[in-house]
Amino acid sequence: MTAEGRVRLRAHLAGLDGVRGLAILMVLAIHFLGMRTPHSLGQRLVVKAAGFGMLGVDLFFVLSGFLITGVLLDSRGAPRPLRNFYAHRLLRILPLYYGVLVICLLLLPLVIRYPPSFEAVRTHQGWLWTFTSNFFIAATGAWASLSFLSHFWSLAIEEHYYLLWPLVVLSFQPRTLERICLGVMVGALILRTGLGMGGLTELSISVLTPCRIDALSTGGLLALWARRPAGLSSLVARSGRATLGLGAALLLLSIWCATTKLGLPVLHQIRNSGYALFFGALLLLSLGPRSHPLGRLFQTPVLGFFGKYSYGLYVYSGILTWVFLEKDLDGRLDALLGSHALGMTAHTALGVTLSTVLAVASYQLYEKHFLALKRYFRGPQGRPVGAHPLGSGASNAPPSLPVTPSREPPR
Repeated sequence: MTAEGRVRLRAHLAGLDGVRGLAILMVLAIHFLGMRTPHSLGQRLVVKAAGFGMLGVDLFFVLSGFLITGVLLDSRGAPRPLRNFYAHRLLRILPLYYGVLVICLLLLPLVIRYPPSFEAVRTHQGWLWTFTSNFFIAATGAWASLSFLSHFWSLAIEEHYYLLWPLVVLSFQPRTLERICLGVMVGALILRTGLGMGGLTELSISVLTPCRIDALSTGGLLALWARRPAGLSSLVARSGRATLGLGAALLLLSIWCATTKLGLPVLHQIRNSGYALFFGALLLLSLGPRSHPLGRLFQTPVLGFFGKYSYGLYVYSGILTWVFLEKDLDGRLDALLGSHALGMTAHTALGVTLSTVLAVASYQLYEKHFLALKRYFRGPQGRPVGAHPLGSGASNAPPSLPVTPSREPPR
């Protein structure tokens, strides 16, 4: 791609902060509203709608694959691209990740007594320190095995991707990379289907890296196609029809699964692949001009704000979800306010507010000092390798929320 093409591509990425913002709002919805127990038809509909926030993981993974692959493609031929890329990713992810582990697993237990459900995390904390918590959760088949830090499993998948994918991108030409992405997408679907038919639970399947890599590869494939001559404009022009078509197909498939209960081990996995494709189309739709209603929507300050702090929002909201459950916040708010509807509203407002305060404070007082070190690892045109063109970082660690039938907070 020519330098002019790269500039033109980057100029169209403003909507991606909004995509990240939408993804984290979906996560907040499932964390603080989607797991509530409804007492009426209206509440049931609200909780059901919020439950779709679990799909925020698919949107985050597609976005991450798109940005990371694009950054790596743009760094080809630059000095020390691997060193710069890995340094940037480490500075973005590790300070907050390990800072939270130190506080939650080493410091807080010295001054407070954890409930039994939280103590289980300390027993198996080695999986968290080594970014292998997803494999432990898959083996146990239960979120409770790592309770309030179980949501870190998706960060493990991200780290696996960051470790291996740069080596692939810098080793093959774009057309070969396109075939690799397509092969991985098909392979992940086949693997998930085979494991499901073999009796492995959907929870376990949903946290295994090879089973989730297709969403990341979908984003990577779009980044490759976007760097073809006139690729981005052509993709964006078709994204509206693709979004509508895929959305309709997913709706029909979901209705079939819910009404017939036939072929679920296969159809659920096909639907999961469909979610990745749908969010890929939505991502492209966000790159449209501001004159387009959706292009304008994804560039709103509100979505941009939540996108900027999405990593911290993910980390802290996941912990708060378990704290609220352990303290029976639902019951206490219901008793205090005398209404379950008001209690649900207060629960959601309190969770979102506390998560936001913690995320903003964490970023301003702690994380941004590590991010400032990115200036020592410059890529093409003087940009830090791995940086989002808008300066907020390429994928602030996507959350992950698979389906779970219990009231246990999903991750």
